[in-house]
Amino acid sequence: MDEIIGLSVDLLERLGILAVLFFLMLRFEPFRRLLTGHATLREKAGHAVFFGAAGIFATYCGFPMHGAIANLRTVPVVIGGILGGPLVGLAAGLIAGLHRYFYDLGGVTSLSCAIATPLSGLLAGVVYRSLQSRNLDSLIAFGIGMLAESLKMVLILLLARPPEAGQYVVHTIGLPSIFANAFGVAVLLEVISSVLRDQDRVVAHQAQTTLNIAFRTLPFLRHGLTAESAGAAARIIRELTGLDAVAFFSAEELLAHEGVDGERHRTGAPGVPLVVRRALESGAVVTARDTDEVGYPARESRLRCAIAVPLSVGEKGGSVMALYRVQEHAMSRLDLELAHGLAHLFSNQLELGEIELQRKLVAEAEIKALQAQINPHFLFNAISTIISYTRTDPRTASVLLVKLAEFFRKNISPTASQVPLSLELEHCEAYLAIEKARFEERLSIVYQVEEPALTCKVPSLILQPLVENGVRHGILPREGGGVIRIAARREADELLISVEDNGVGIPPERLAALLSEGSRLPSSGLGLALKNVNGRLTTLYGKDRALTIESTPGGGTTVSFSIPVAA
Repeated sequence: MDEIIGLSVDLLERLGILAVLFFLMLRFEPFRRLLTGHATLREKAGHAVFFGAAGIFATYCGFPMHGAIANLRTVPVVIGGILGGPLVGLAAGLIAGLHRYFYDLGGVTSLSCAIATPLSGLLAGVVYRSLQSRNLDSLIAFGIGMLAESLKMVLILLLARPPEAGQYVVHTIGLPSIFANAFGVAVLLEVISSVLRDQDRVVAHQAQTTLNIAFRTLPFLRHGLTAESAGAAARIIRELTGLDAVAFFSAEELLAHEGVDGERHRTGAPGVPLVVRRALESGAVVTARDTDEVGYPARESRLRCAIAVPLSVGEKGGSVMALYRVQEHAMSRLDLELAHGLAHLFSNQLELGEIELQRKLVAEAEIKALQAQINPHFLFNAISTIISYTRTDPRTASVLLVKLAEFFRKNISPTASQVPLSLELEHCEAYLAIEKARFEERLSIVYQVEEPALTCKVPSLILQPLVENGVRHGILPREGGGVIRIAARREADELLISVEDNGVGIPPERLAALLSEGSRLPSSGLGLALKNVNGRLTTLYGKDRALTIESTPGGGTTVSFSIPVAA
């Protein structure tokens, strides 16, 4: 009994050596891919060699007893089958089993062990895959280890010569060997599983931290990298990561510094440290491991190591994020991965901000273009109408001059991008007053505007082009004239606007091509105003906010749209 207990203790001591070996293997990426089921065929062949070599090592670490060797050879072979599958387990078992056969050629248990070892690897792979798929369960692994080692004992009883020697070996080392190998398989699998869980937790925490930073910095960085936005981002990064300092630089100066030595590094200070300059010049991530590489004199700064990451917007660079620690060589691999992730996210945020800015500039440019479109025919006709009224009705002529001045002041002078609907209606009234004076009974105007809609903000110069389009291309070509109806109402957070005329309508083939993306923008006439307004709406609010045009030849046209409004 003492011999059995002593052997069990000795085998468990040897287990510690295997545990260290497997723990070291977890640091290699190919081994991790085996655990996740993504290893290539070549990598699986390499793993089979490794597990087989570990089995050989376990043989050398065994204890010769009564013509046999008490060892933990089954442990790496079974683990190879569990992690790599039946083929890896079989190949590892063949390597370790052949070595065992020739290691003690002619020994009492040589043939039995040579056969049992590859069978153990194959059995482990088949049984474990059928029971657990890819989940690592140490209890099931313990049972497989017992089964594999018990198989070896059965083969010793069947194949050992003389039979009495095999029986004595099984009686002496059977229980310690079965228990130690089964326990070893379970323990090593649990070690592997726990290390993977810890690594996954670290990765998950890192990802969560990065996403939190991105979420909290988005409102600041979407407007570009300024001293204010950089300062806010630096504070958020330091708060969520525990870094000693975080800074942002332009190509010429410090934008923001948060953390250690903040009193020495003031926003707007000219010049950049060596590590930042290297990142700007190379366009790549630069790691500074000591004071000399950071570039701050040791007597002036406590920052001893850094990671500098260039931030790019499209093809443009010119800014850098720097992460600092106060100890030399203190930047970890996780810090480097965090820097890469933040740089990618910040670059995307800045690029999205740039795109949003460009979209606003395009919309403003379209407004300027509309403001610059002074129809010379309208101006000539308006002046002619006013001249005629100066002879017959001077008071009306005076009113029309005021309306004309209001109309052109609105068209020419700069204006806000968003104005209340009431101002847009005033602009339409100025235009329609002139046209009404010119065409008199041929033109009628009806307003159906609900009170809550008047204060809603709409894009400047969005309504008058639609009204003018209805007058010029709907009412005037119609014999006897017609009616322009302007309607607006608010429904919850939506403002619905329509301009309707009972004019000549639009031919179906022309209507189909009017707002088509593939159709060319007309230089004048029907479609120019509609194209301009439709383009502005889709640019500002998205394609689902495009104009809706309903028209019947001879029956009139209705142009409508809806936009979101503040609650």
